[in-house]
Amino acid sequence: MRHITTHDAPATGLRGIADTSWHTRGACHGMDVEDADAMFFPLPRDHEAIAEAKELCGWCPVRRDCLDFALENVLKEGIWGGLTEAERRPLHDGLPQRLDYRRVIAFFQGRDVHLTEAERQVVIDHAYVRGWRPDRVAAALQISHKHARDLLRQAANKVFDRDRTYGVPRPKKKRKKTTPAAGNPALAARGTQQSVARAAASTPAHASLGKAA
Repeated sequence: MRHITTHDAPATGLRGIADTSWHTRGACHGMDVEDADAMFFPLPRDHEAIAEAKELCGWCPVRRDCLDFALENVLKEGIWGGLTEAERRPLHDGLPQRLDYRRVIAFFQGRDVHLTEAERQVVIDHAYVRGWRPDRVAAALQISHKHARDLLRQAANKVFDRDRTYGVPRPKKKRKKTTPAAGNPALAARGTQQSVARAAASTPAHASLGKAA
């Protein structure tokens, strides 16, 4: 499974089963192993231990990374990210449809993110809009060139159907102004006569002719 890199540390370019670089920044880092097991893997009715673990997780700076780690690695036992097994169950069930744009942005920044199905679809749509070629999509998602080409084609069809459904205004064509040809005296004279006629027609018959000298 590709590891999660939602933390703020720079990407190393290495791959592994899981990213655990956030462990050293956790509020529970350095605890005795037995104490940590008793606190974060309590009995179902040990409300005191659960409350103590939640309090510690409440101010942990890597609480979100801890939760992502548990979800991505299907760790359904214990308290992770301040959530108990029962509280995480809906997140586990809905994980394939989780859409976190923070992870999508991290992917386009070159991070090695384990995308869900929904996040993967957003990445493909944005890759098409950005003009990515199939070979680039194939390398980024670790899929075949043919598969990447088909995914980009599907994204293109989605954009086409959207524009056809909602309508995209086309740019208006500029009308060219017709002027008498400079090299044709007959056309120039006709244009002058029409201008004089329009000016005479627009002048009222009772218009003042000016004061006498």
